[in-house]
Amino acid sequence: MGPLHGLRIIELESIGPVPMCAMLLADLGADVVRIDRLEPSGLSLALEPRFAVHSRNRRSVALDLKNAAGRDAALRLIARADILLEGFRPGVAERLGLGPEPCCALNPGLVYGRMTGFGQQGPLAQAAGHDLTYIALSGALHAIGPAGGKPVPPLNLVGDYGGGALYLAFGVLAALHERQSSGRGQVVDAAMVDGAASLASLFYGLAAADAWVDARGENLLDGGAPFYDTYATSDGRYVAIGALEPQFFGELARRIGLDERFVKRQNDRVLWPAMRTAIAAIFAGRTRDEWCGCLEGSDACFAPVLSFEEAPRHTHAIARGAFIAINGVVQPAAAPRFGRSVPEMPKPAPRAGAHTEAVLAEAGFTPAEIADLRRGTR
Repeated sequence: MGPLHGLRIIELESIGPVPMCAMLLADLGADVVRIDRLEPSGLSLALEPRFAVHSRNRRSVALDLKNAAGRDAALRLIARADILLEGFRPGVAERLGLGPEPCCALNPGLVYGRMTGFGQQGPLAQAAGHDLTYIALSGALHAIGPAGGKPVPPLNLVGDYGGGALYLAFGVLAALHERQSSGRGQVVDAAMVDGAASLASLFYGLAAADAWVDARGENLLDGGAPFYDTYATSDGRYVAIGALEPQFFGELARRIGLDERFVKRQNDRVLWPAMRTAIAAIFAGRTRDEWCGCLEGSDACFAPVLSFEEAPRHTHAIARGAFIAINGVVQPAAAPRFGRSVPEMPKPAPRAGAHTEAVLAEAGFTPAEIADLRRGTR
């Protein structure tokens, strides 16, 4: 059983970081019950459940939260939970009657996890946005992109998932730890703009020390350094090198036949344009897989740039069991790993309301109450 076995979590249907956070917790053994709407809400990507990877490992209850019976049923479920996860705009949960005040009055030990883009307070708290707008405000987006080019969206990994889901999971588990001594739950206000800025802490320090140039593609870790970048190969694919340390750069240079003068002056920025040109010409001379045969597994800090289709087939991923197949859908396995508390194989995402009867019955609802709730009656 996973390390979070026995933990009860209620997830109010949402998009982006909340489902991802719930997946991370469920993958490690928590019992996550998602409260879905009775009717499709437009919140999902309209995927068949088996393809909705970040919604896996849940049980689903469908309720109409806009009527009294649905709200009261949700409160009865929340009263038995350790954690509640919600991703509404500030004030929406309160208008539904499911804000922290009624929930925590019923369940004083509840950890109430709130996920927003801009936070619960502030002049932008009520503004609409998505990952890109949040990381733009954090400073992180400004630093991502090619030299002389525009900022590039890093998928939705930095805001939704890095600054959102991970910080929400970290926050609710920290509050759960604090509950062991206080006996009380609390509200966790997780904002993607805060989390994305926190992820960039190193770079704020470098900037303060005048060790970071305020321009894209001009620094050590943003593609500015020719020994920390990607290069095209003869077959139109790409390889990545991250040979920051002198010994690793020396190993790379030796294996690919790079001129020794570049090794001696690795950090001389005056030489970087010529170094980049030389490295690019070398990598363009062979296919990506030929370079794998030459460099992979060495101290040259090398890796092929793999697609989502290729990554699960890599020998290292196979050896570690890094990917699994559920109902024929290949997807990442649970992470991280534990020496004793090994989670069960994740289950595919449920259809909305698939477990309504079972979950409500566990919570003490009568068959008549369950039938009324499924019809959305008052």
